[in-house]
Amino acid sequence: MERKIVSPCVMIIFGGTGDLTHRKLIPALYNLFYEGNLPDSFAVVGVGRKDKNASEYKHELQASLEKYSRYKIKPEVWEQFSKKIQYYKMEITVSEHYEGLKVFLNEMDETLGTQGNRLYYLSVAPSFFEMITKNLAQYKMAENVDSWQRLIIEKPFGHNLETANYLNTEISKVFPQENIFRIDHYLGKEMLQNMLVIRFGNALFESFWNSRYIENIQITSSETVGVENRADYYEASGALRDMLQNHMLQLLALVAMEPPAAIDAKSIRDEKIKFLRTLSKNNAEIIKGNIVRGQYGEGKMGSKPALAYRSENGISPKSNTETFIAAKLIAGNFRWGNMPFYLRTGKRMKQKTTKVVIEFKSLPEILYFKEYNGMQPNLLEIRIQPSEGVSFSFNAKRPGTQNGITNVMMDFCQNCSLENNSPEAYERLIADALKNDQTLFTSWDEIEASWSFIDNIANIWRQEQPQFPNYAPDTYGPSDSDVLLTNNGHKWWNT
Repeated sequence: MERKIVSPCVMIIFGGTGDLTHRKLIPALYNLFYEGNLPDSFAVVGVGRKDKNASEYKHELQASLEKYSRYKIKPEVWEQFSKKIQYYKMEITVSEHYEGLKVFLNEMDETLGTQGNRLYYLSVAPSFFEMITKNLAQYKMAENVDSWQRLIIEKPFGHNLETANYLNTEISKVFPQENIFRIDHYLGKEMLQNMLVIRFGNALFESFWNSRYIENIQITSSETVGVENRADYYEASGALRDMLQNHMLQLLALVAMEPPAAIDAKSIRDEKIKFLRTLSKNNAEIIKGNIVRGQYGEGKMGSKPALAYRSENGISPKSNTETFIAAKLIAGNFRWGNMPFYLRTGKRMKQKTTKVVIEFKSLPEILYFKEYNGMQPNLLEIRIQPSEGVSFSFNAKRPGTQNGITNVMMDFCQNCSLENNSPEAYERLIADALKNDQTLFTSWDEIEASWSFIDNIANIWRQEQPQFPNYAPDTYGPSDSDVLLTNNGHKWWNT
């Protein structure tokens, strides 16, 4: 794909003193600068309400870079990069303060020659999205005349379809859809992008990428940590909205979509949307019987004690918020027929991993294979995090005089041997936003389709009383999630 030229600009981070800025955004910008992937005329302004000056702000960011940057901090590089950082103190809830921000940014334009181009990053709670965009409009800071202004917003985008639709309508009054970048950091992960190449760049796989040859597809995104310091957010979202609505359905759409006409934003999005809309054919009865939810109880993670979710700081002792979901989904299209997709996500699980496992159909046990033992289905495993790679397992004869079969694995690990060879997701996504490339960002149509599906599940759950807690820490979730597969003659591939 042709590399797009990056225009001069100022990146403004609302929430410039927050955790995301320190852990992800500034390290991503430093690494882009380190590799020469930022425009010469570029600056970043951290907006916050804390009373500090630019020098103090830079010192705090430098300490964060020492912790979180994938490159070791070089003093000479930091010295040059730090010159591009500014801090602006304001209350984002006070409309009059935006006038001062406008003057500040205009002065930076004159000094740096950034031409009025702006990349606004809303690293704040979703409740502030509408207010910030309206104030940017009121003070004519998002005109898109003779310069460009783009908006990056973090998930969650709404709490259901109704709120998401309202938020989209209001933001679209200020920014055109082509200038709104809805970030899902999973889409920036290297192996997720590589998945398209693995599938569409290899006749071996694409020729068999359908229900005639594939038995089932499993997508797992599990965490070993609990709710940590996100109690307020997680109580309102749960695993359903925190993971399934965005990350998991996005992963599923990339795995299952039809081949796009071109590798560009519109073509890929069109095919993802077509697939997501097939999920609406999973009616209430199908959903009710094919989705398992769970909440972790008290136990141990390894040798360390772990609190039950209901005992975590900030969580109601009667909370019915789910920390685990397993789902069997059927896509109503020709390619996949009645083949099941199994999705699983949860906290306090046995291992931290995000992966896709494609289980191919087994051969009938005929001829001399009846005498062998140890036959396993062929598995293609795409590992997205923390290990990045792909493996393919197949059957071969075990050496010796006895008739036995051994499972042989071809394995490629992308981040095992080469230091810093895999950029952080935020690096890729920020770079793409600067280049005005929407390929790895979520469109409104995708969000609309996913919320339609998620709302069906939420409506069913409101009519039921769950029996929580129902799984122990350091496990693979509630036993019902295993039954979900064994009822269909399948099992989770946990290794």
